[in-house]
Amino acid sequence: VQLQASGGGLVQAGDSLRLSCAASGRTFSSSPMGWFRQAPGKEREFVAAIRRSGGTTHYADSVKGRFTISRAMNTAYLQMNSLKPEDTAVYYCAAAAGTLILSRIRDKDAYDYWGQGTQVTVSS
Repeated sequence: VQLQASGGGLVQAGDSLRLSCAASGRTFSSSPMGWFRQAPGKEREFVAAIRRSGGTTHYADSVKGRFTISRAMNTAYLQMNSLKPEDTAVYYCAAAAGTLILSRIRDKDAYDYWGQGTQVTVSS
């Protein structure tokens, strides 16, 4: 199983970026996929998750209203608008092997597969 993340880059505050995560090797149509991020010197933190294509979405408070997660079959997307310097981090996509209960949807340890990460840098 492989998750391939792409779409990161260097942008200015207020700009937008769209991250993509393509999964291969198995079907994740009924399993949650999510995005996490890790800034230098900080723990990896939850950003957003979606249970299945067109399913329920979940967001960290820090990105709610600015980021939108979506998916189509085995590909997850993260549309990031109104980017801020504090959004600077390496962004990782993740997928769970099975369903997750609500209390674990934001838990990075609940996800079984991870992409390699894509750098997002937002300048002020």
